[in-house]
Amino acid sequence: MAVARIVVVEDDPVSARVVDRVLTRMGGHEVTISEDGDEVLALCATGRVDLLVMDISLANTTVEGDAVDGVRLTQLIRDRSPQYLPVLLVTAHAMQGDRTCLLQSTGADAYLAKPIVDHPALVALVDDLLRGSEAGIVAAGGE
Repeated sequence: MAVARIVVVEDDPVSARVVDRVLTRMGGHEVTISEDGDEVLALCATGRVDLLVMDISLANTTVEGDAVDGVRLTQLIRDRSPQYLPVLLVTAHAMQGDRTCLLQSTGADAYLAKPIVDHPALVALVDDLLRGSEAGIVAAGGE
């Protein structure tokens, strides 16, 4: 698979570092980490982002001065991006029934509960999403 440009939207530095290392070292992808909503929207608008890994709970993220979480930021990206962009939602606060609700409300492609401990599964899920495979939704687990 070709090198993909992935934006990881994460406010926890440890989680961001883990995803970055897994996707660059094991997946061979190029990763940008940001929790700045305006920057993420600008990156997505360029058309040079291949996939987003979006944390649901973003403590310090704003868009145009307004606080947003990962759900709202994903919705804004869906509304504003010039092309279809696969989105993998991640959260440490997984509850029964969350996966379906979050996927429907955001239009995201897959959902993964944190902590992410199965690194090969993360790489496989990302690669499935990059190929446009529906297998990513099934592999995401969570409920």
